[in-house]
Amino acid sequence: RSTLFPYTTLFRSIADRFSKIGSDPALKLLNVNEAIRSACDYMSTRISSKIRIETLLSDQSLFVMMNESLFSWVIENLTKNAVDAMEGQGTITICTGSRKQRVWIDVTDTGKGIPKSRFQTIFNPGYTTKKRGWGLGLSLVRRIVETTPGSEIYVKSSEIGKGTTFRIEMRLRSPSK
Repeated sequence: RSTLFPYTTLFRSIADRFSKIGSDPALKLLNVNEAIRSACDYMSTRISSKIRIETLLSDQSLFVMMNESLFSWVIENLTKNAVDAMEGQGTITICTGSRKQRVWIDVTDTGKGIPKSRFQTIFNPGYTTKKRGWGLGLSLVRRIVETTPGSEIYVKSSEIGKGTTFRIEMRLRSPSK
């Protein structure tokens, strides 16, 4: 085994995700709660021990049509942005639920917050508040979420100095379909 073995899986995952962004990715029935648990387990090993990730997931299994690899990327990207907004310490809370045949996912951080005037522009390609990076994360997140008809992502709320909540909404699907 090569010393690069642990990275081989990571590189394959990254290549797989990028190959799906410019195309119509294969959508399948996905249990949102399981996918979030998996993404959070992955992220918790890659962030500061001063960051706590809490999950408050619905007792009900929530199924949506989504590409699992890309959905994980959405959760990872929102988590990474939250870590940056909290400058290395704080709490990220991910909640799920459903209402009127819609699944909602809230990703909340205890970071610096976003001015209301920026709620729409943060999803534009090139928008960044960081010294490094290309400002593509949230624009890719929006594009991934919106590959599923009827799905959307938006800033649900934000307060300067207290934090931000992003909300993803998708159509609830029956596991038998």
